[in-house]
Amino acid sequence: MREKAYIIHLERASARRKQVDRIVGACSVPAEIVHAVDGRTLSSEEVGRSYVKDKQEPTYPFELQPGEIGCFLSHRKCWRRLVDENLDAALILEDDIEFDPPVFERALSIARRHINELGYIQFQVRPVPTNATVIAADAQVELVRSKPIQLRTSAQLVSQSAARRLLELTEVFDRPVDTYLQMHWLTGIHLACAAPSGVSDRTAQSGGSTISSKKSSFLRNVVREWKRWHYRRNIRHYRVGC
Repeated sequence: MREKAYIIHLERASARRKQVDRIVGACSVPAEIVHAVDGRTLSSEEVGRSYVKDKQEPTYPFELQPGEIGCFLSHRKCWRRLVDENLDAALILEDDIEFDPPVFERALSIARRHINELGYIQFQVRPVPTNATVIAADAQVELVRSKPIQLRTSAQLVSQSAARRLLELTEVFDRPVDTYLQMHWLTGIHLACAAPSGVSDRTAQSGGSTISSKKSSFLRNVVREWKRWHYRRNIRHYRVGC
């Protein structure tokens, strides 16, 4: 299988460079660093070409932060490279993860066997819901689907056909990339997840988030949490095209 690993790294996040080197050293797939799109440096015209609020139903309740726009564009950059380099699949990694190599290699092995049929397989840094549906398994790893699809784009194996489809659909977007990927009724790609994944989160140890905005007031946080709950309820019950 023709494959590469793309590690998304924001150049100004210098505190994460050592972690990037650790990822490269632990990754069994030939790895390349992909310079992340820095949302802070985008002009209003550049943002307007990619981000339009309330484009899809159910509507996303928040304005995207520059870091979220940059993150989405960075994943699109990887999808584009996957297609342009005519790979069968690419392992797309964010720069705040850690591998447990033996566990990850088992997860990657079963993911490779099923990537052509499934298109997009996550390696989650969070526990998989206990009610997830098992769609494939070997002695040590399961491929599962959960509803709703789990958030986070820390690590994933993406096929060329899935990358082409996502590029077509996301020239303009209205929500974060992981939230967009939940909408399988729109994309036609119902993400699977390898469990256990062998991937863990190192955000705190790598200098903190490069996406999150400054802290908000208590009242604003309460309002945001209510909106988040309402959106998640809508996603959970949305069944158009399922």
